[in-house]
Amino acid sequence: MMRAILSLIVVLWAGFGQAQPINENARSVLGSWEFSTPERDKRCTVTLAEARAASGYKLEYDRSCLADFPLLRDVAGWSYGDNDLLRFVDAQGKPLVEFSEVESGMYEAPTQGYGVLFLQNPTAAGEPPVQADKVAGDWAITRGSPRPLCLITLTMTPAADEGYAVVVKPSCDAAIARLNFNRWRIDRDELMLSPARGNPWRFEQEDENNWERVPESANPYRLVRQ
Repeated sequence: MMRAILSLIVVLWAGFGQAQPINENARSVLGSWEFSTPERDKRCTVTLAEARAASGYKLEYDRSCLADFPLLRDVAGWSYGDNDLLRFVDAQGKPLVEFSEVESGMYEAPTQGYGVLFLQNPTAAGEPPVQADKVAGDWAITRGSPRPLCLITLTMTPAADEGYAVVVKPSCDAAIARLNFNRWRIDRDELMLSPARGNPWRFEQEDENNWERVPESANPYRLVRQ
């Protein structure tokens, strides 16, 4: 009788020690992902591993991620149930971040204190957009020739509405001056230069020192770094 009981205990122990097979949803997201804010000004790489963790499966990341995403300190693992949300969970299994798939290879999660956070395939994400602090400084608005029509400074001082303040230098061409450009921002791949009233001018980057106004035209305005 004792031998039978011991044998049963061994069998049960072996069964409990085996990890449950990973479901198809979870298997489909194994690997490395870019974890970021919408503008991708804060981003790092996280890896959804198959190894079991205290809750769900193991989430791996470099400790430098904590500077931008301190919530990761409380993440003990990840889970992705059948027909459910992809979750980052704490040690008790409580969801801290809940992602829903918005398109193939991209997940988003409205998260208190962070706005919306994203997980996306690093290859599909491409190069991150240029950061505002790399663009700030003195620029000339030109058209058709190197001669400046107007000199402006793109500052890092927050504007009243959104973005950053623009300083227009004296002796600006009247056609530009009357627009009263007063703020700017980076929106994904474009630089938005906004007047006091009306629609912003949109520029696409040609290189680090030149931006061209879009849509394309035969004689476009340009921003040229000074």
